[in-house]
Amino acid sequence: MQGTLFINGLSGFLIVTALLVALAPRPVQAARFYALQSLVLVALFVSIAMTTGSTELYLWSASAFVTKVVLVPVIMTKMFRRLEDPELGSGAVMPAALSIVGAALIVILCYAVISRVTLPAALPLKPALAISLAHFFLGLGCIVGQRNILKQVFGYCLMENGSHLTLAILAPNAPELVEVGIATDAVFAVVIMAVLGMRISKTLGSLDARKLTTLKG
Repeated sequence: MQGTLFINGLSGFLIVTALLVALAPRPVQAARFYALQSLVLVALFVSIAMTTGSTELYLWSASAFVTKVVLVPVIMTKMFRRLEDPELGSGAVMPAALSIVGAALIVILCYAVISRVTLPAALPLKPALAISLAHFFLGLGCIVGQRNILKQVFGYCLMENGSHLTLAILAPNAPELVEVGIATDAVFAVVIMAVLGMRISKTLGSLDARKLTTLKG
């Protein structure tokens, strides 16, 4: 009982760190906040493993720490440091206050949806499951609601973290190969999107997605 309460409470920090990533004024700062969020995700994996007795989740935790807490933020920091753009802080479609209110509404809506779920594995962790679903939509909102290309890359990372937590809650005994596949996809996707962002910045002199309106051969 105490384990599930801790997991449900700790999952709330994912929403806080997601907002920090989405609202960070500089890409390097956003990368550091993403590393912090991934550390919270690893702690959730360990807590779920202790509660469910899943040895697979301990392996998930180790691989997630290497890829999400260390590898991906280091890649982002090295690549994005060259792309410091004053437009990053002003690229949001919605102001910060409205983004926070929107995040709260998304969490409430997702909890209302998850409250109808009757899967045995999800019953004690419904708040955490609702937050994982809300986290996915927050990442999607970051992609849609941010005009800066780098922030859209972080939106993808947030979506991936939300999906990862959902899988850990609903299928804690899934083979380690599943987690390795997800983590590998995330690393390669971040590298590809970061490279594209660098090339776009060099070509257009900007990271504003609104300027990607003309195809040049």
